[in-house]
Amino acid sequence: MPSSKNIKQLEELTDKLGRAKAIYFTEYLGLDVDQITELRKEFFSNKVEYKVTKNTLLKLAAEKNNLEGLDVFLKKSTAIALSYDDPTSPAKVIKNFTKENDLPQVKGIVFEGNVFDGSEFKRFADAPSKEESLSKLIALLQSPLTKLVWTLNSSMSNLGNVLNNLKENKSN
Repeated sequence: MPSSKNIKQLEELTDKLGRAKAIYFTEYLGLDVDQITELRKEFFSNKVEYKVTKNTLLKLAAEKNNLEGLDVFLKKSTAIALSYDDPTSPAKVIKNFTKENDLPQVKGIVFEGNVFDGSEFKRFADAPSKEESLSKLIALLQSPLTKLVWTLNSSMSNLGNVLNNLKENKSN
């Protein structure tokens, strides 16, 4: 019979997995307390929740959310990075953190309902964030309008110059 503590943790974990846009399964064993604290601070400042979980509870919570194919990731020690806003932000934090540390190692990723192996991590880490994508889109949309305004303005100033020259020629 499961303890009330495990039942409560399962309910919380089920809710979090259901709300998350991205879940990164990581191997954290080998990081010392200072490194884990630093990693948690980085995640927190990027609005990512980092949680050490029991594999059995994680497996049950995943089943309740109809997430399949996660058994391969649920071996050894597991910590999950949950992102509720930008699905690429955990990947960017992990990428920056692993520049100076060997861990955490990404075992697997659930990205907006799709399951990916940890080998796909680099692709997600190098992907632009939502804000970066939106700013690029806005720049692309503004570029033709800016060129159109510049072209119309230059045509009008050229027309003004031609009319001035004609006026001067007629007055001479």
